[in-house]
Amino acid sequence: MIKYKLLCKDCLKNFDSWFASSKEFEKLKKTAFINCPNCNSLKIEKSLMAPSIINNKKENKNLNSNKHLEIKKKLKEYKNFIKNNFEYVGDNFAYEARSIHYNNSKKNKRIYGNATTKDVKELSEEGIETETIPWINDNEN
Repeated sequence: MIKYKLLCKDCLKNFDSWFASSKEFEKLKKTAFINCPNCNSLKIEKSLMAPSIINNKKENKNLNSNKHLEIKKKLKEYKNFIKNNFEYVGDNFAYEARSIHYNNSKKNKRIYGNATTKDVKELSEEGIETETIPWINDNEN
């Protein structure tokens, strides 16, 4: 059995669900048997989720700590890639995303910035795809 955190692309609600396997998830999604419990939409995607590990052994606590550090390192790498390859638009993210979507001459422009949940939902309703990623502060170890 595998548990996935799922995201509805319409109402942006997260929910969890169990599947026999990752293949079973894909099969059910393809045949439109996975829907949002909140709005009944079929636009469901797997979301990022951290595994829940419970262990009392000290050696495994160090292993989990090392995994935690590896994940933070990877997230910092993603952040640096984005900062070096995308234009920061701050709180104008929704405006800039629409500008890119509706203006063919700007299709190759890459941006990142801040958006409210409402902005993200409205962009999704307009067919403008966005992604939310965890942002690690530079001063965090």
